[in-house]
Amino acid sequence: MTSQAFLDIAPEVQQALASGQAVVALESTIISHGMPYPQNVATALQVEDEVRQHGAVPATIAIVNGRLKAGLSRDEIEQLGKAGHAVTKVSRRDIPFIVASKATGATTVAATMVIAAMAGIRVFATGGIGGVHRGAQESFDVSADLQELAHTPVAVVCAGAKSILDLRLTLEYLETHGVAVVGYQTDALPAFFTRDSAFKVDYRLDSPQAIAAVLKAKWTMGLQGGMVVANPIPEAYAMPRAAIDQAIEQALQEAAQQGVAGKESTPFLLARVNQLTGGDSLASNIQLVLNNARLAAAIAIAFNAG
Repeated sequence: MTSQAFLDIAPEVQQALASGQAVVALESTIISHGMPYPQNVATALQVEDEVRQHGAVPATIAIVNGRLKAGLSRDEIEQLGKAGHAVTKVSRRDIPFIVASKATGATTVAATMVIAAMAGIRVFATGGIGGVHRGAQESFDVSADLQELAHTPVAVVCAGAKSILDLRLTLEYLETHGVAVVGYQTDALPAFFTRDSAFKVDYRLDSPQAIAAVLKAKWTMGLQGGMVVANPIPEAYAMPRAAIDQAIEQALQEAAQQGVAGKESTPFLLARVNQLTGGDSLASNIQLVLNNARLAAAIAIAFNAG
Protein backbone atom coordinates (compact mmCIF):
# COMPACT_ATOMS: atom_id res chain seq x y z
CA MET A 1 0.00 0.00 0.00
CA THR A 2 1.31 3.45 -0.93
CA SER A 3 0.47 6.94 0.25
CA GLN A 4 -1.87 7.24 -2.75
CA ALA A 5 -4.18 4.71 -1.08
CA PHE A 6 -5.08 7.35 1.52
CA LEU A 7 -5.39 10.22 -0.97
CA ASP A 8 -8.45 11.52 -2.79
CA ILE A 9 -7.74 14.00 -5.59
CA ALA A 10 -10.82 15.96 -6.65
CA PRO A 11 -11.85 15.32 -10.27
CA GLU A 12 -11.16 18.93 -11.33
CA VAL A 13 -7.68 18.77 -9.79
CA GLN A 14 -6.95 15.31 -11.19
CA GLN A 15 -7.92 16.43 -14.68
CA ALA A 16 -5.74 19.54 -14.40
CA LEU A 17 -2.71 17.54 -13.23
CA ALA A 18 -3.17 14.96 -15.98
CA SER A 19 -3.43 17.62 -18.69
CA GLY A 20 -0.50 19.72 -17.46
CA GLN A 21 -2.70 22.60 -16.30
CA ALA A 22 -1.45 24.74 -13.40
CA VAL A 23 -2.70 23.79 -9.92
CA VAL A 24 -2.33 25.82 -6.72
CA ALA A 25 -2.63 24.19 -3.29
CA LEU A 26 -4.47 26.08 -0.52
CA GLU A 27 -4.46 25.30 3.19
CA SER A 28 -7.52 24.69 5.37
CA THR A 29 -6.52 25.98 8.84
CA ILE A 30 -7.47 29.44 7.58
CA ILE A 31 -11.02 28.03 7.25
CA SER A 32 -11.37 26.35 10.63
CA HIS A 33 -8.94 28.35 12.76
CA GLY A 34 -8.23 31.56 10.83
CA MET A 35 -11.48 33.49 11.09
CA PRO A 36 -15.10 33.13 12.25
CA TYR A 37 -17.98 31.53 10.35
CA PRO A 38 -19.37 32.42 7.81
CA GLN A 39 -16.52 34.76 6.84
CA ASN A 40 -14.10 31.81 6.78
CA VAL A 41 -16.15 29.93 4.18
CA ALA A 42 -16.72 33.04 2.07
CA THR A 43 -12.99 33.79 2.12
CA ALA A 44 -12.00 30.22 1.21
CA LEU A 45 -14.35 30.27 -1.79
CA GLN A 46 -13.12 33.74 -2.76
CA VAL A 47 -9.49 32.56 -2.72
CA GLU A 48 -10.39 29.54 -4.87
CA ASP A 49 -12.16 31.87 -7.34
CA GLU A 50 -9.10 34.14 -7.42
CA VAL A 51 -6.91 31.19 -8.44
CA ARG A 52 -9.37 30.22 -11.18
CA GLN A 53 -9.68 33.77 -12.49
CA HIS A 54 -5.91 33.84 -12.93
CA GLY A 55 -5.76 30.67 -14.98
CA ALA A 56 -5.02 27.90 -12.48
CA VAL A 57 -7.04 25.26 -10.64
CA PRO A 58 -7.33 25.52 -6.83
CA ALA A 59 -6.79 22.49 -4.61
CA THR A 60 -7.84 23.26 -1.04
CA ILE A 61 -6.28 20.59 1.14
CA ALA A 62 -7.60 18.95 4.32
CA ILE A 63 -8.32 15.57 5.88
CA VAL A 64 -12.00 14.56 5.81
CA ASN A 65 -13.19 11.40 7.56
CA GLY A 66 -9.66 10.01 7.49
CA ARG A 67 -9.07 10.71 3.80
CA LEU A 68 -6.35 13.03 2.58
CA LYS A 69 -8.05 15.51 0.26
CA ALA A 70 -6.42 17.47 -2.56
CA GLY A 71 -9.39 19.60 -3.57
CA LEU A 72 -12.50 20.08 -1.47
CA SER A 73 -16.15 20.31 -2.41
CA ARG A 74 -18.16 23.34 -1.35
CA ASP A 75 -19.93 21.16 1.24
CA GLU A 76 -16.58 20.07 2.71
CA ILE A 77 -15.41 23.68 2.97
CA GLU A 78 -18.72 24.54 4.66
CA GLN A 79 -18.23 21.63 7.07
CA LEU A 80 -14.77 22.86 8.10
CA GLY A 81 -16.00 26.43 8.44
CA LYS A 82 -18.99 25.60 10.62
CA ALA A 83 -17.02 23.27 12.90
CA GLY A 84 -14.31 25.88 13.42
CA HIS A 85 -11.97 25.16 16.31
CA ALA A 86 -13.65 21.78 16.91
CA VAL A 87 -11.71 20.60 13.85
CA THR A 88 -8.23 19.34 14.71
CA LYS A 89 -5.37 21.53 13.51
CA VAL A 90 -3.12 19.07 11.68
CA SER A 91 0.63 19.32 11.16
CA ARG A 92 2.89 16.57 9.79
CA ARG A 93 3.07 14.64 13.08
CA ASP A 94 -0.74 14.52 13.38
CA ILE A 95 -1.54 13.16 9.91
CA PRO A 96 -1.36 9.40 10.70
CA PHE A 97 -3.46 9.77 13.85
CA ILE A 98 -6.22 11.69 12.07
CA VAL A 99 -6.18 9.22 9.15
CA ALA A 100 -6.17 6.10 11.35
CA SER A 101 -9.08 7.38 13.46
CA LYS A 102 -11.00 8.47 10.34
CA ALA A 103 -11.28 11.96 11.78
CA THR A 104 -11.40 15.36 10.10
CA GLY A 105 -8.53 17.85 10.27
CA ALA A 106 -7.57 21.23 8.88
CA THR A 107 -4.04 21.30 7.51
CA THR A 108 -1.31 23.75 8.50
CA VAL A 109 1.37 24.90 6.05
CA ALA A 110 3.46 21.81 6.85
CA ALA A 111 0.64 19.28 6.43
CA THR A 112 -0.64 21.04 3.31
CA MET A 113 2.85 20.74 1.78
CA VAL A 114 2.96 17.02 2.58
CA ILE A 115 -0.40 16.29 0.92
CA ALA A 116 0.26 18.66 -2.01
CA ALA A 117 3.54 16.84 -2.73
CA MET A 118 1.76 13.47 -2.60
CA ALA A 119 -0.70 14.76 -5.20
CA GLY A 120 2.05 16.20 -7.42
CA ILE A 121 1.24 19.87 -6.74
CA ARG A 122 4.32 22.11 -6.62
CA VAL A 123 2.95 25.58 -5.76
CA PHE A 124 1.02 26.53 -2.64
CA ALA A 125 -0.50 29.88 -1.61
CA THR A 126 -1.09 30.78 2.03
CA GLY A 127 -1.16 33.82 4.29
CA GLY A 128 2.10 33.57 6.20
CA ILE A 129 4.39 30.74 7.19
CA GLY A 130 5.07 29.70 10.77
CA GLY A 131 8.53 30.18 12.19
CA VAL A 132 10.62 30.57 15.29
CA HIS A 133 8.52 32.02 18.08
CA ARG A 134 9.70 34.88 20.24
CA GLY A 135 11.40 33.49 23.31
CA ALA A 136 12.27 30.25 21.53
CA GLN A 137 15.65 30.28 23.29
CA GLU A 138 13.75 29.04 26.35
CA SER A 139 10.65 27.41 24.85
CA PHE A 140 12.18 25.75 21.75
CA ASP A 141 8.91 26.70 20.01
CA VAL A 142 9.74 26.37 16.32
CA SER A 143 7.04 25.74 13.71
CA ALA A 144 7.13 22.45 11.82
CA ASP A 145 6.58 24.55 8.68
CA LEU A 146 10.30 25.33 8.59
CA GLN A 147 11.42 21.70 8.60
CA GLU A 148 8.83 20.89 5.97
CA LEU A 149 10.25 23.61 3.74
CA ALA A 150 13.67 21.99 4.12
CA HIS A 151 12.45 18.60 2.90
CA THR A 152 9.31 18.85 0.74
CA PRO A 153 9.41 20.09 -2.88
CA VAL A 154 6.64 22.68 -2.74
CA ALA A 155 7.04 26.43 -3.22
CA VAL A 156 5.12 28.43 -0.61
CA VAL A 157 3.84 31.84 -1.71
CA CYS A 158 3.18 33.90 1.42
CA ALA A 159 3.28 37.43 2.81
CA GLY A 160 6.49 36.52 4.63
CA ALA A 161 6.48 35.14 8.15
CA LYS A 162 3.75 36.11 10.60
CA SER A 163 4.82 39.25 12.42
CA ILE A 164 4.08 37.64 15.80
CA LEU A 165 7.28 35.59 15.28
CA ASP A 166 10.99 36.22 15.74
CA LEU A 167 11.79 37.10 12.13
CA ARG A 168 15.57 37.15 12.55
CA LEU A 169 15.71 33.65 14.03
CA THR A 170 13.21 32.39 11.45
CA LEU A 171 15.49 33.53 8.64
CA GLU A 172 18.53 32.04 10.38
CA TYR A 173 16.75 28.69 10.74
CA LEU A 174 15.73 28.64 7.07
CA GLU A 175 19.29 29.49 6.00
CA THR A 176 20.71 26.67 8.13
CA HIS A 177 18.37 24.20 6.44
CA GLY A 178 19.07 25.42 2.91
CA VAL A 179 15.71 27.08 2.27
CA ALA A 180 15.89 30.19 0.09
CA VAL A 181 13.63 33.15 0.88
CA VAL A 182 12.81 34.96 -2.36
CA GLY A 183 11.34 38.46 -2.29
CA TYR A 184 8.86 39.09 -5.09
CA GLN A 185 9.64 42.61 -6.28
CA THR A 186 11.12 43.42 -2.86
CA ASP A 187 14.53 43.39 -1.17
CA ALA A 188 13.05 43.32 2.35
CA LEU A 189 11.25 40.47 4.08
CA PRO A 190 7.53 41.29 4.27
CA ALA A 191 6.12 40.89 7.78
CA PHE A 192 2.59 39.71 7.02
CA PHE A 193 0.53 42.85 7.81
CA THR A 194 3.35 45.18 6.79
CA ARG A 195 5.16 45.33 3.45
CA ASP A 196 8.66 45.20 4.90
CA SER A 197 10.74 44.59 7.98
CA ALA A 198 14.26 45.24 9.16
CA PHE A 199 15.44 42.07 7.41
CA LYS A 200 16.58 41.32 3.88
CA VAL A 201 15.50 38.42 1.69
CA ASP A 202 18.08 36.04 0.19
CA TYR A 203 17.18 36.87 -3.42
CA ARG A 204 14.90 39.33 -5.17
CA LEU A 205 13.06 38.14 -8.29
CA ASP A 206 10.69 40.39 -10.17
CA SER A 207 8.59 38.04 -12.30
CA PRO A 208 6.69 34.75 -11.90
CA GLN A 209 8.74 33.39 -14.81
CA ALA A 210 12.03 34.05 -12.98
CA ILE A 211 10.72 32.30 -9.86
CA ALA A 212 9.48 29.32 -11.89
CA ALA A 213 12.87 29.01 -13.61
CA VAL A 214 14.66 28.79 -10.26
CA LEU A 215 12.19 26.17 -8.99
CA LYS A 216 12.66 24.11 -12.16
CA ALA A 217 16.45 24.30 -11.85
CA LYS A 218 16.37 23.36 -8.15
CA TRP A 219 14.16 20.32 -8.53
CA THR A 220 15.66 19.14 -11.84
CA MET A 221 19.04 18.99 -10.07
CA GLY A 222 17.49 16.84 -7.36
CA LEU A 223 17.91 19.44 -4.62
CA GLN A 224 15.38 18.65 -1.93
CA GLY A 225 13.02 21.02 -0.19
CA GLY A 226 10.82 23.92 -1.10
CA MET A 227 11.19 27.67 -1.30
CA VAL A 228 9.61 30.67 0.41
CA VAL A 229 8.26 33.22 -2.06
CA ALA A 230 7.64 36.34 0.02
CA ASN A 231 4.99 38.54 -1.58
CA PRO A 232 4.28 41.85 0.18
CA ILE A 233 0.70 42.70 1.12
CA PRO A 234 -0.79 45.23 -1.37
CA GLU A 235 0.06 48.75 -0.28
CA ALA A 236 -3.60 49.77 0.04
CA TYR A 237 -4.14 47.12 2.72
CA ALA A 238 -0.83 47.31 4.57
CA MET A 239 -0.99 48.36 8.21
CA PRO A 240 1.26 50.81 10.08
CA ARG A 241 4.12 48.86 11.63
CA ALA A 242 3.86 50.75 14.94
CA ALA A 243 0.18 49.84 15.37
CA ILE A 244 0.79 46.18 14.58
CA ASP A 245 3.87 45.98 16.83
CA GLN A 246 1.94 47.47 19.74
CA ALA A 247 -0.96 45.02 19.29
CA ILE A 248 1.46 42.08 19.01
CA GLU A 249 3.30 43.04 22.19
CA GLN A 250 0.03 43.20 24.13
CA ALA A 251 -1.18 39.89 22.65
CA LEU A 252 2.13 38.20 23.53
CA GLN A 253 1.87 39.39 27.14
CA GLU A 254 -1.69 38.08 27.39
CA ALA A 255 -0.70 34.72 25.87
CA ALA A 256 2.09 34.35 28.46
CA GLN A 257 -0.26 35.27 31.31
CA GLN A 258 -2.87 32.75 30.12
CA GLY A 259 -0.33 29.97 29.46
CA VAL A 260 -1.16 29.75 25.75
CA ALA A 261 1.62 27.84 23.96
CA GLY A 262 2.38 25.38 21.16
CA LYS A 263 0.05 25.14 18.20
CA GLU A 264 -2.63 27.15 20.00
CA SER A 265 -0.41 30.22 20.20
CA THR A 266 -0.66 31.38 16.58
CA PRO A 267 -4.50 31.36 16.32
CA PHE A 268 -4.72 33.02 19.77
CA LEU A 269 -2.27 35.77 18.84
CA LEU A 270 -3.79 36.46 15.42
CA ALA A 271 -7.31 36.62 16.88
CA ARG A 272 -6.17 38.93 19.68
CA VAL A 273 -4.27 41.20 17.28
CA ASN A 274 -7.44 41.39 15.17
CA GLN A 275 -9.44 42.47 18.22
CA LEU A 276 -6.85 45.03 19.25
CA THR A 277 -6.75 46.57 15.76
CA GLY A 278 -10.51 46.86 15.53
CA GLY A 279 -10.79 44.22 12.83
CA ASP A 280 -8.37 45.94 10.49
CA SER A 281 -5.88 43.07 10.61
CA LEU A 282 -8.51 40.51 9.53
CA ALA A 283 -9.38 42.62 6.48
CA SER A 284 -5.67 42.88 5.67
CA ASN A 285 -5.27 39.12 6.18
CA ILE A 286 -7.93 38.37 3.55
CA GLN A 287 -6.38 40.75 1.02
CA LEU A 288 -2.88 39.35 1.41
CA VAL A 289 -4.13 35.78 0.88
CA LEU A 290 -5.90 36.86 -2.33
CA ASN A 291 -2.72 38.59 -3.45
CA ASN A 292 -0.71 35.43 -2.80
CA ALA A 293 -3.25 33.32 -4.70
CA ARG A 294 -2.78 35.54 -7.77
CA LEU A 295 1.00 35.25 -7.68
CA ALA A 296 0.91 31.51 -7.01
CA ALA A 297 -1.32 30.99 -10.05
CA ALA A 298 1.12 32.94 -12.22
CA ILE A 299 4.10 30.95 -10.90
CA ALA A 300 2.32 27.62 -11.42
CA ILE A 301 1.44 28.59 -15.00
CA ALA A 302 5.04 29.64 -15.71
CA PHE A 303 6.40 26.45 -14.09
CA ASN A 304 4.22 24.23 -16.28
CA ALA A 305 5.09 26.20 -19.41
CA GLY A 306 8.86 26.00 -18.80
